[in-house]
Amino acid sequence: MVDYGAVMRVAAVQLDIVWEDPAANFRRAEARIQEAAAAGAALVVLPELFATGFTMQSARVAEAPGGPTESFLADVARGLGVHILAGVPLRLDAGLPRNCAVLVAPDGEVRRAGKLHGFSFAGEGAHYATGEEVHTWTVGGVRITPLICYDLRFVEPFRLVADDTDAFVVIANWPERRRAHWQTLLRARAIETQAYVVGVNRCGDGDGLHYAGDSALISPWGETLAGGAEAEAVYVADIDPAVVSAARASFPALKDRRETYRRARGSE
Repeated sequence: MVDYGAVMRVAAVQLDIVWEDPAANFRRAEARIQEAAAAGAALVVLPELFATGFTMQSARVAEAPGGPTESFLADVARGLGVHILAGVPLRLDAGLPRNCAVLVAPDGEVRRAGKLHGFSFAGEGAHYATGEEVHTWTVGGVRITPLICYDLRFVEPFRLVADDTDAFVVIANWPERRRAHWQTLLRARAIETQAYVVGVNRCGDGDGLHYAGDSALISPWGETLAGGAEAEAVYVADIDPAVVSAARASFPALKDRRETYRRARGSE
């Protein structure tokens, strides 16, 4: 059992996801979660839709809460004494399934947050309903806010909860063709919010796309603490809320925010 303290060790698990094959992905994920736990991680993070890949076959792959994927995560979390955050397609109501971030605790508690922005470029909105709320959860004394892939492009949810967040956790299936955007936006969100950002992307190939990984753990100053490879890997870094507080105290940019801006009349 991990002994949680003021500083929490987080592991980003970069997986080469087997397309729509949960059993194979469970095996791959479990081996990497064990590696992360052995490195002292208290929170282990897997990519978006880690058991299937970014499939639009939501009606076929989505599960009810407590289904096979959540049960797998709960068993591993309990056995290793770690929290696990991972992407799972869920049927939460009578509408479309939701692309969710799921946090499973060693004691079996489960928390869920839906992806806020559907990726219209891939038609995601026709297959998954979007969430309406930004969730912030406390794990081991660290306030974490989960967001999912395309959400990274929108600063609004990050700024909305920045004051109450120590670390943003962004799980993704972000393709190589836009890797510069992923790398840049992860650093930008850390700098803008003066918080840690943990970006966990998949690697390998799926449904005709290549994924370069580039998972990274980034400090409130925009420094990369761990990450960078294109193959399967486990990256580990410590999240310290005191570093967040110190950054905000020494350079109080968040206090200078204004709630509204107006465009000048006659602007072109």
